Order: sequence, then structure tokens, then C-alpha cells
Amino acid sequence: MTQNETQNTATETEAAPPAQTDAAEPAALLAAAQEEVTALKDRLLREAADKENLRKRLEREKEDAAKFAAGRFARDILTVADNLRRAVESAPKPAEGAAESDPVHGLIAGVEATERELLGVFERHGIARIEPKNEKFDPNLHQAMFEVEDATVPAGTVVQVIAAGYVQHGRLLRAAMVGVSKGGPQDELQPGAAVNTQA
Repeated sequence: MTQNETQNTATETEAAPPAQTDAAEPAALLAAAQEEVTALKDRLLREAADKENLRKRLEREKEDAAKFAAGRFARDILTVADNLRRAVESAPKPAEGAAESDPVHGLIAGVEATERELLGVFERHGIARIEPKNEKFDPNLHQAMFEVEDATVPAGTVVQVIAAGYVQHGRLLRAAMVGVSKGGPQDELQPGAAVNTQA
């Protein structure tokens, strides 16, 4: 063996890492690797859940956009339905025994047919009319325009509908404008009411 070969062998021997004699070190490495795998799995599951929630939300928004796309247009055309109803209600009633060929009768029939067609279009688009007469007043669906003293009707009951309300797929388009019962005259003094002592 030459002197160079002897030096190279000595250098290789010095550079070689010492043998691992500690048995705990591989167990610690394994535990760390398992923790990292668990953390990565958790992160992957969270990201998958976030993606799924985002997909569902976008789907819901897309469905709502399709459902309520005609909402603004529908609100604008509600007055047309109101006017058709007013025309039918204010038209003179044909006299008994009047011929159906009477021009007024034909006009009224035409307006009623137009109203039915419009309401049919509303129905196809999920728009329903609210006619709350004799129902309990609901501030979510009704707008009270005035109160009526009527002892025969319980307080808070809708006694008159000025303009029908409309909902589209359960969402309010326009509140029904109504008159609400006060529940008749109040004979007994209400708490906090002023007493008139002047004769």
C-alpha cells in the first residue's frame, strides 16, 4: 500500500458517520413523520370541506339568481295586475237578461281574461297574490294603512284590502296594503289614559 492510499483510507475512516446506537432516535423520527402526516390529512380534509361549502354556496346563489331574476320586472308589473282588478271591479254589472253580445259585457270579459292570463304568468314564475281579508295582521306581509273600529271583529284582523300583496317563491315582492280592525270601541279606561275632568 502506498502512502497516498494509506492517507485516503484514513480520511474515509474519519469521514464515515458514527454508527447509530441510540434506538430512541428512529422512534422519534417516526413519531414526527406520523404527526406531519396527520396534520397534512387534517389540512387536506379542511380544504376539501371548504371547497364543497363554496360549491354549495355558489349553487344556491345560482338557483336564487334564476328564481328571482324577474323580481324587479315583476314588482314593476304588479300595478298592471292591480289596474286590471280595479277595472273588473268598477265595471258596470250587466243587467239581468242582458245579451252576451252587449259590448260592455264583451269588454269586461276581455279584461277578466287578460287578468287571468297575467296571473297565470305570475304563477309560472312563482309569484302568488296575497289576499289577507279576515286574516290576522302580519307585519311581514301586510302594510296597515288605517284602523277601523268594528266591535264584531277581533283587534288586529284585516278588514279591508286596498291593494293585494305579492310574494315570489316565499320572498315578499310587495306588502298587501290593508285596513286593520281596532276591535271596536273601548269602554274601559286603558292604563295610562288621560281622564277628562272638565264638565
